[in-house]
Amino acid sequence: MKPAEYPPPRQPGVALHAILFLSLAALSTFAAWRAFESAVGLMLTLFSLLAGAAFILLPILAYRLSALMRANYTLDRDTLSLTWGLRIERIPVSDVEWVRPIADLTSPLRLPWFCLPGAVLGVRRHADLGPVEFMAANRKKILLVATARRVFAISPNDPAAFVQDFQRAIEMGSLAPAVAQSLYPTFVIAHAWESALARYLWLAGLFLNVGLLIWVSLLIPTLPGVSLGFQPYGGPLEAVAGSRLILLPILSVFLSAIGWIAGLIFYRREGQRTLAFILWASSALTALLFLLAVMFIVTTPI
Repeated sequence: MKPAEYPPPRQPGVALHAILFLSLAALSTFAAWRAFESAVGLMLTLFSLLAGAAFILLPILAYRLSALMRANYTLDRDTLSLTWGLRIERIPVSDVEWVRPIADLTSPLRLPWFCLPGAVLGVRRHADLGPVEFMAANRKKILLVATARRVFAISPNDPAAFVQDFQRAIEMGSLAPAVAQSLYPTFVIAHAWESALARYLWLAGLFLNVGLLIWVSLLIPTLPGVSLGFQPYGGPLEAVAGSRLILLPILSVFLSAIGWIAGLIFYRREGQRTLAFILWASSALTALLFLLAVMFIVTTPI
């Protein structure tokens, strides 16, 4: 039996997450821009909080979107592999006790607290089954895969074909004993942290971004105005409110967060770890360039 893939239904979730990401990005940009135009006071605080709240959700949505696009369930005679972003579960076929639709349960199984199309994720406890881990995209196509350790809720695009092929794999028998494996995002982070180079790059990026944010926060009340560009003939643009300088650390933190998450995705595979280090080094370098940009702006006469 050749390995067969049963991807979850992606299109509705991808569309929704992309819309949410773009909407929050627009909201964060709008709120940040209004904060730049506001004088120091209540409105500046409110718009800054709104921009920060929307901004914090962007890396989460970006990861969920990337995880959905890469999500897959793979089955062969020996192993059932469940992949969802940085979460990977490899289950020997012989360890699977049964597979059935969620509708067959005598007592209902509640879904995780916050579910969106394309992201039915989390762990819920069932009175009969114990902990159930959801790695699904569509609540209407959920199949339960039971092992002695845990029950998994998945949503292949064609549940009937998955069940049929799983029964065939059981009947054919395993060719070689497979090893169970569970990988969590925290495991990838801990594994990468063992690398001295990764630790150095992470800490360098963190200290540069935190230092830049603190420095700019202390500078803003003392700046009557700053120039954020140059005229076509070479002179500086007209001065704007000093509060607009906060745009630079915000952009630096956002780019660093995206680079850190993307690096973790590449770091999972040994052959792609060079790309992970390049991304983390680029994030630290970008933060340094933003810091130098702030230094240049505040020292350039208006």
